[in-house]
Amino acid sequence: MISWPRIVLFGDSITQFAFETNGWGSILANKLIRKCDVINRGLSGYNTRWAKLILPRLVSKGCHAGNTAAVTIFFGANDSSLKEENPQQHIPLEEYVDNLQSMIQYLKSIDITGDRIILITPPPLYEPAWEKECHLKGCKLNRSNERAGVYAKACIQVANECGTEILDLWTTMQEGGQDFTLYLSDGLHLSDEGNRFVESQLWQILERKASDLPFILPYWNDVDSLNPEASLLHDKKTES
Repeated sequence: MISWPRIVLFGDSITQFAFETNGWGSILANKLIRKCDVINRGLSGYNTRWAKLILPRLVSKGCHAGNTAAVTIFFGANDSSLKEENPQQHIPLEEYVDNLQSMIQYLKSIDITGDRIILITPPPLYEPAWEKECHLKGCKLNRSNERAGVYAKACIQVANECGTEILDLWTTMQEGGQDFTLYLSDGLHLSDEGNRFVESQLWQILERKASDLPFILPYWNDVDSLNPEASLLHDKKTES
């Protein structure tokens, strides 16, 4: 069997929706075709307490962990929910930190090194738009941008302490006082512009990790049409 290297996207709804049309995950997958599989393991509504429990069932040594080029861990939008308005998804800040650390430690235990782990902070929240969504569902505003920022800073601290990569969306989307609302479709989830922004920022990290990955199987015009076996069956490096 020919084994493709893989990048695993692990997160909440912002990751689950990443393979929709113009989604950040689908853009990455297109860039990496014939070099690396991009696998979406986004789970809408999940927080780090639940993510920590299921990660070993999604990524394990038996699933070619050694052939994993990168794993993104993109949680915090649900964890940072206001406890009084959304107790089901809210995770206390200290536990959020512990859960991130636990997931990183697990990945390292199956030989996925820190340089292949990418933490992504929650993006900023535009409260007026998200409040409208909450009212449509019959509830009060259950998140705040300030609180998302607190969790983002904690995520950055974990990455620095654990030696992983970090993509700080909360800061970069608001940098220089820019209008970050353009990046959001409903105040929380990404718009097309937001998806392009996330992909471009993440690609700056992933490109370094994917630069040495070979193009799997030859270009069609490099195949010897008179003796295709010589072109297609001689390279055992990508087989397992």
